[in-house]
Amino acid sequence: MNPFQRSLATVTRREFLHASALLAGATLLPGLHAAAAPAKGAVRIGACVVGLEQAKQAGLDGVEVGVGDAADRLSIADPEVRKRYRAQMKETGLPICSLMMGLLNSNPLASDPRGPAWLEQSIDAAKDLGARVILVAFFGKGDLLGSDGKVKPGDVDVVVQRLKAAAPRAKDAGVILGIENYLEAKDNARILERINHDSVRLYYDVYNTGATKGYDVPAELRFLKDRVAQVHFKNGPNLLESGQVKFEPIAAALKEINFKGWIVLETSSPSKDAVADVKRNAEFARGLFK
Repeated sequence: MNPFQRSLATVTRREFLHASALLAGATLLPGLHAAAAPAKGAVRIGACVVGLEQAKQAGLDGVEVGVGDAADRLSIADPEVRKRYRAQMKETGLPICSLMMGLLNSNPLASDPRGPAWLEQSIDAAKDLGARVILVAFFGKGDLLGSDGKVKPGDVDVVVQRLKAAAPRAKDAGVILGIENYLEAKDNARILERINHDSVRLYYDVYNTGATKGYDVPAELRFLKDRVAQVHFKNGPNLLESGQVKFEPIAAALKEINFKGWIVLETSSPSKDAVADVKRNAEFARGLFK
């Protein structure tokens, strides 16, 4: 998750207050579930740092939204919340490509007893909204790496058990659980092998792995291949085109592994104009795949 961005949940609530009076009675456009899947042979660009209306202004293909804060019942599990999202999707013509479980960074899947229920609620919500991927986060308190830099075997055991239990529900919903963490590709591959289910794959963040951990991102992507379900692009406090991460080799690796999913911008806004900056980042990202 991007430490440089404000909470998307806050933005969304504000948008809801503004739009709900006009849009509360709207329904999902026919075929919008299908629109959440990239066209054959295409990479689509979304973002998790703007809402649907801003994404439309910026020329994005869709957005990723949060499932809400820690509670027995997540906000995304509320039918009224999803109704408002569907109204916004109809109004903008854009899909919600994915959900993000950022709450797991403070309430780890490995230890919070509500974790399995949160997975179930998020899967059901993703199905309802037509989102094909759920970001299952492992940062902060949920980091699977200890202070010694080694994998936490006990936490991994619980995570494997809980994701394996949720995988059949995800498959029935047409949803992929994408785990995002600080682990190296080979460690993630071991986790996926233990889960052994196509509905659990990786959500790969090129900044977390490359800039933060110093991994060889293109090599990792080539190793992981089709185990990568979705990708986060960001470059710390900078625009994508200027910063520590060099995206041309990353794009080349994604092309080589025939990646056809969503690239979601988790980018900052150096100019403080969120729409202008995400538009510029999206244009840069699209240019990498021409």
